[in-house]
Amino acid sequence: MSIFKQLRELQAELKAPKNQRNKFGNYNYRSAEDILEALKPLAVKHGLTFRISDSIEMVGDRVYVIATVSANNDDGEYLESNGFAREEEHKKGMDGSQITGAASSYARKYALNGLLLIDDTKDADATNTHDKTTASTPASKKSESGIMDKAVAYIKGQTDKAAAYDAVISKYGDQLSDGQKTGLKKFVR
Repeated sequence: MSIFKQLRELQAELKAPKNQRNKFGNYNYRSAEDILEALKPLAVKHGLTFRISDSIEMVGDRVYVIATVSANNDDGEYLESNGFAREEEHKKGMDGSQITGAASSYARKYALNGLLLIDDTKDADATNTHDKTTASTPASKKSESGIMDKAVAYIKGQTDKAAAYDAVISKYGDQLSDGQKTGLKKFVR
C-alpha cells in the first residue's frame, strides 16, 4: 500500500478534539501532545512511523524554530511537513529556553496539522492577543518586521522558492537589510 493511501486512511480516522481550555483567553485548544496521543495508536494500525525534529534559523534579526514532521512506511516511502514559529525576543516570566520551547511546541503543532490535515482555522491562537498591548515602536521598525513576516510566509508557501525569493527582493529589496536578505535566502532550498 502506498504511503499516500496509508496517510489518507489515518487522516480520515484521526480525531484530535480541542480538550484543553485557556481560562484566561476563554477558548479551547489542542496541543501537539494531544495530537500525538490521538496519532500513536492509528500510526501502529496503519503501519506508519512518525518523526519530529526541530531546527533553528536566523532570518534577519529574528529567530525561527522550524519543526519537521515526517511519516514513513515500511517500504521506505515518506512524506513530511514543516511548521514555523518565530521566537519572541522577550516574554514576561520566561527565560530563553522556555521561549524556544514554546516556539518549538507551536511549530510542531502546525507541522502536525499540515501533515494530518487538522484544520485550526477557528483556533484562537490565530486571533488571540493573550492580552498583549502593542508597545509603541517606530513605524519603520514595524514595517520591517511586517515585511519580513510576509516575506517568510510567502516564500514558505511557494513551490518555486527561488522565484518567490526573487519576487520578494524585487518588491521589497530596498527596504530590507543585507542580513534580512541573507536570512530569507535560508528558506530557498
